[in-house]
This record gives sequence, structure tokens and C-alpha cells, in this order.
Amino acid sequence: MRSQEQMEHRHQSGEREVGGPTLIIDRVSRIGIVGAGQMGRGIAQVCVVAGYHVELIDVGEVQLKGAVAKIRAGLERAVERATLAAGRAEEALALIHPSTTLDRLHEVHVVIEAIPENQEQKQTLFAELGRICQPETVLASNTSSIPITKLGAVSGRADRVVGLHFMNPAPVMNLVEVVRGLNTSEETVALALDLVKHLGKTPVVANDMPGFIVNRVLMPMINEAIFALEQGVASAEAIDQAMTAGTNHPVGPLTLADRIGLDTVLAICEVLHRELGDPKFRPSPLLRRYVEAGWLGRKTGRGFYRYDEVGERATVTVRA
Repeated sequence: MRSQEQMEHRHQSGEREVGGPTLIIDRVSRIGIVGAGQMGRGIAQVCVVAGYHVELIDVGEVQLKGAVAKIRAGLERAVERATLAAGRAEEALALIHPSTTLDRLHEVHVVIEAIPENQEQKQTLFAELGRICQPETVLASNTSSIPITKLGAVSGRADRVVGLHFMNPAPVMNLVEVVRGLNTSEETVALALDLVKHLGKTPVVANDMPGFIVNRVLMPMINEAIFALEQGVASAEAIDQAMTAGTNHPVGPLTLADRIGLDTVLAICEVLHRELGDPKFRPSPLLRRYVEAGWLGRKTGRGFYRYDEVGERATVTVRA
């Protein structure tokens, strides 16, 4: 039961009490995922393997068909590696319900947003989700840097908005950051923690500060590696090898940037720089030039390395 002091704090801070019954993990069976790109389809794969029905939403049938095909391939690889039982791939695929209509989210229990890292687009979506979804539905964002509090403010249910920041690739990486917005209720945080555990992941709770935990630490390292490349300290391969062999990182920072997507790296650095006002977060000019050229990393076949159709890479000569 909440104390009188907690209730008074909510009233004074503008927080609303949770409307309707509190959602608990045992009542969650349907999850909506908005965005069928690299992160959205990865999160969808994680959810269906855990037994949840998934409403997978994107703007077009082509994007959805491509996402389902890649989820199928991911499930088949998991069977080959013996991390998923034979026969489970088809069972999991049957739980995916692709659609181009947001109205399909009316009956889901949790929505996870995974659209591009653009604050205006995300706020527009959260305002719409607040109108479409049931009052008890929890709205989560996979944002890696945009404030959860700002998304909650436009949703009409700030107490039921939380960050669920999955790492890339979602089916492989174990961590999920659970981000508490200024108005996020304790019940919502508890549900998010339970959901992450049910998905077989490890949650860590972060407060709603730019970059949360992982990107607050990771992005300055990636950005500095790009500066080092731009300034001729060493080649891309040498920089990556120095960090893998010298600090025992599993992959180098430039390889990781290509995997994340250079457009996403730039967007996160820009948010950190703008929100924190610290010049150490200023994006490298080389990073900006690559994004302007459409060299976004693995997903476009070229970033700091070239990639063929099976993901093999070769070094790229940097253009000043």
C-alpha cells in the first residue's frame, strides 16, 4: 500500500494514479512491437521464443515480409546451434502477427517501440499509442538515448511508460536496460523487470539520463576511435585489433559501430552532446560524412568496412 507521503508526492508532481487494475506479468500474453527493422525484428524473435504472441507493426508489407524472413532465418540458426529445440522454430513463427495497422495494438498488454532514433517521430507515436491502447497497457521504448520522460509526457499515461533498451543483436545479447522515467510508477518498473526475466534476459535499472548506462560509457569510446581513424592514428583494422587484443573486448569499436549502424551512432552522440552540453560527446566529422554518404555500416554494405551478402568484410580506405 502506498504511504500518504507517496500519494502526496504524486499529486504535487502531476503524476496520475494508475487507472484500472495493475498489470502483472502473469496477465501478459500479447506484446506489440512497432518497427520491424534490425532491433524490432530481433526483439520480436526473443518474445516469440519465450512464448508470447507478437503483433509486429511496420509501415509496409515489404518491410514486414523481410522481417519475418529474417526472424525465420534466425530461428533456424538457433536450431542448428542447439540453442532452440527442433520444431520450436515453426511454433515461434506462428506467434508472429504482422500488420501495417496500429489499431491491432488495442488488445496487447505491452507495446515495445523500436522505430528509428528520432524524438519527434517517437513522441508522435506515443501520443497515438496512448489513444489506441487499453488504459492498463504498458508502453515501452527501445530508445538508446531519447528521454523516457519526454515520451511519457505525450502518452497520457506517463506512469505506464518505461524504457526497455535491448542490446544489438537482441536474440544474442543478454542485457536489457530498464529505464525509469520521472513519472514511471513502481508497478511499471516491476512489470518491466519481470518481463525481461521471462524473456531470458538480464535487466539493469537506469534513471532517465541521456544515454542511460551503456551508451553513456560506450559512445564516447566509439566516437574517439572514429576521431583516431580520421586523424591518422592507425587504420580501422589496427584500432579494432588494439582494443580486442589489448583490452579483451569481443569486437573492436569500429566493427561495433558498423554493427549498430552509423546513423544510430551519430543520432546518439548528437543527443548526448545536446542534452549534456559536454564537448567530449561532439560527433566526429568523419562519422557525419559517412552518414551523409549513406555509408551506414553492415546494413548498407559499407561503413568503416565493406560487407558482402554473407557479412564478410574488407577494409575501406578512409577519405578525408
